[in-house]
Amino acid sequence: MTFLVGENCIKCKLGDCVEVCPVDCFHEGPNMLVINPDECIDCALCEPECPVDAIFADDEIPDGQENFLEINQELCEVWPVISHAPTPPDDADEWREVKNKLQYLEK
Repeated sequence: MTFLVGENCIKCKLGDCVEVCPVDCFHEGPNMLVINPDECIDCALCEPECPVDAIFADDEIPDGQENFLEINQELCEVWPVISHAPTPPDDADEWREVKNKLQYLEK
């Protein structure tokens, strides 16, 4: 099992999850974070820390977000590893409750 970052992170990128990760499995993109499934040790520390509920186990993926397992795998190979919370976008609060954000994902 591994954890992954889903759609709610797009344009929020708050990073509370990164601060508690013991293995630095988070990667930062222009407007989202992803988890490297090969580095994740399934400790589950990140899941409750996410203020937008964007992190979930790969066996509990919400309907309609199954593609984020592949998105996390793909993007962790090109985005840099981070070990500290990034600076969220200036308009992150405006995007917290927005649904269907996949179209805004910047790769």
